[in-house]
Amino acid sequence: MNDLKTMGFFFETMCVRDLRVFAEALNGNVYHYRDKSGLECDAVVHLRNGQYGLIEVKLGGETLINEGVETLTSLAKQIDTTRMKAPAFKMILTATGEYAYRRPEDGIYIVPIGCLKQ
Repeated sequence: MNDLKTMGFFFETMCVRDLRVFAEALNGNVYHYRDKSGLECDAVVHLRNGQYGLIEVKLGGETLINEGVETLTSLAKQIDTTRMKAPAFKMILTATGEYAYRRPEDGIYIVPIGCLKQ
């Protein structure tokens, strides 16, 4: 708990593992995205029908969630929707919280890891 950065890396790895299990059940894949400018997305869930979702993994807390929102918003703005579909969803996957919700201002889902299976 004294090193939250390292804990964040462990948590992200666990989340990506869980996302892969759920994606494979839907015949999908999970990828990591990083472009030449350094913009990255922790997980991109891609299904065979072409739909995909962008996911940022954060331990929790308003500051970290807002950082994830900024990343997802920046990435979504760079997608050329004349050449590919827009993301089906954008999500911040967190370690804390009792329920999932959708932010009304931007439609980004905030989902605690315990709610992922639902």
